[in-house]
Amino acid sequence: MINPDYHFVHNRFKLNGFHLNEDDLCRIAYSFIKEGEPFERALGDFLLDWFDQNSFIEMQTSGTTGTPKPIRVEKQAMINSAMATGTFFDLYPGIRVLHCLPTQYVAGKMMLVRAFILGWDMDITAPVSNPLERNDQEYDFAAMVPLQAQHSLEKLHKIKKLILGGAKVSQALSDQLQVLPTEIYETYGMTETITHIAAKRIGEEAFTVLPHVNISEDDRHCLVIDPYAICDEPVVTNDVVKIIDDTHFIWLGRHDNVINSGGVKLFPEQIEEKLSKNISRRFFVKGIPDETLGEKLVLVIEGEPFDIDTTVFAQLGKYEKPKEVLFVKEFTETESGKVIRDKTLASA
Repeated sequence: MINPDYHFVHNRFKLNGFHLNEDDLCRIAYSFIKEGEPFERALGDFLLDWFDQNSFIEMQTSGTTGTPKPIRVEKQAMINSAMATGTFFDLYPGIRVLHCLPTQYVAGKMMLVRAFILGWDMDITAPVSNPLERNDQEYDFAAMVPLQAQHSLEKLHKIKKLILGGAKVSQALSDQLQVLPTEIYETYGMTETITHIAAKRIGEEAFTVLPHVNISEDDRHCLVIDPYAICDEPVVTNDVVKIIDDTHFIWLGRHDNVINSGGVKLFPEQIEEKLSKNISRRFFVKGIPDETLGEKLVLVIEGEPFDIDTTVFAQLGKYEKPKEVLFVKEFTETESGKVIRDKTLASA
């Protein structure tokens, strides 16, 4: 296939079992918008946006580390991203695919674009926490957020290949996923890069970049992404990485989360990974101002206070152990469900 445009719909494409072309999809979009469930209305809105005369789609960044902002993403760039995904994961026309992500966000939009362009047989279901609960079908491919995978463990063997994104995969979940026969990948990306630009098998340390992506790092050791088939300019991230070679890197943590405690740099994400096996509630660690240390490390846990057994911290290094434990009744989140650490800590 050479450079399809955004009006192209592969002749192998199916939606919920029906072969559909562009006109069919526009008719279904109007029906979804008028009569559908909320997730179907969002799907209908995207279909009409995709097949209109504009060369771009308007989206919003997630707002994880700042105010969400609108951006314009070229449809041709989304097609290029879809084709790179197909190549990297060996996803061919006619495969059976489950779409269970919200279409309001870039990951859900891209599942549809991949299906149009690559010719997938796609089932769409509501983006609930357990999308396989009432579904006994078998699929070649699906995309989920880690929470969905966690709630679907008993049925994930029905999916041959699964990608996870939207949040970090905890060590506890990784251990559970590694024993499954499913080929499971954690992905790395963002709205600005049109979902993932890299992926790694669950249990592996280093991410491998997709085709047509160059990587480097800036003077902060943060990842700089040049997905030249997708973006006009490089994307400078706040993710501290260790670059192994031209196509592999190890993610260490967010630069804006790094804690400087008494001159020692601490990466919260690495500490959280060590704690994830021992704390069942949602939590995070963060630095707060301290007269002696500059910043001191605190552990913030969601829910009612309880007494913590100090053996929970046994795997942590000398400087990684929290100086204080705070409890917050409910974490503050973005619309897409990511925890906003600063606002949550301010409410503690």
